[in-house]
Amino acid sequence: MEKPKTGPKDFFLWAGAMVALYVSVFSLLALFFSYIDIAFPDSLSSYVDPYSSSIRFAMASLVVLVPLYFVLIHFIRRDLAREPAKKGLWVRRWALVLTIFVAGATVAIDLITLINTYLGGELTTHFVFKVLIVLLVMSAGLMHFLAELWGYWDVNPRYAQSVGIGVSVLVVATILSGFLIIGTPGQVRLYRFDDQKVNDLQNIQSQIVSYWQTEGSLPLSLSSLNDSLNGFSVPTDAQTGASYEYATTSKLIFKLCATFNAQTQPNSPTVSTLLSQPIPVDAIAGENLSADTWYHGTGKTCFIRTIDPKRYPPNPSTTRPTATK
Repeated sequence: MEKPKTGPKDFFLWAGAMVALYVSVFSLLALFFSYIDIAFPDSLSSYVDPYSSSIRFAMASLVVLVPLYFVLIHFIRRDLAREPAKKGLWVRRWALVLTIFVAGATVAIDLITLINTYLGGELTTHFVFKVLIVLLVMSAGLMHFLAELWGYWDVNPRYAQSVGIGVSVLVVATILSGFLIIGTPGQVRLYRFDDQKVNDLQNIQSQIVSYWQTEGSLPLSLSSLNDSLNGFSVPTDAQTGASYEYATTSKLIFKLCATFNAQTQPNSPTVSTLLSQPIPVDAIAGENLSADTWYHGTGKTCFIRTIDPKRYPPNPSTTRPTATK
């Protein structure tokens, strides 16, 4: 009996399935790692992804590639059921053996890293959970494809179906957990609007200070800051198109107000603070009395600022000379 040859269809079905599998596994691990970073923040890590882009990308990869993998595997298994001799195709043997090798090597490297870190006295909860996740995921993959290579799933198709359902449930649960952390797409858009508002207020504040240094007084209105020469135009609320509120309470004190969709998020790029620091009560109440923070609550929040002449001295040309008798 002539052995079946590997055709373009067979090659690309297996190649596509393996690529979808590898990227899905790495995306799943990336999500687990991100969740561990959030649950057990590392005090040595100073960077925080402001919009959880790594989580969003991993979620998008799983949403697309996991169903694609199951579809490709369905076509592969249908061909194998129709033509059992295709189990001997070189592309199938290489795909299975390569996957087993990658999973086994990852488990070995994972254990070596764990032992080495333990011997170095740097074992932390943060690190242990990541190692255990890699160990569990890769061990499961190793056993699954060893069973595939030995024909276990052919003899027990119901078990194979149960494994597929279990993996699907795990992936869905992991993706839903991501939405609980980063919020829905609509919520993320509102957070981005809030960050843009804070960024606008920061730019306006900078122009007000510059105006005071040049003119020796606070501007009467925000329109006084418009300057065609340096190209500055007072921004408006990108969400509503309304102007930001500005008022002076003394010669050196002014306030800027905006209406926000939500309370300041811990990973907001407009707030340079530790995640463990709580949002001040005055910010939640609508009045931020600190001159160095941009915390805000939900709804209208006003930021009161006091110009320190020693820190921001006016230009000499704005100081009037003392009259001589």
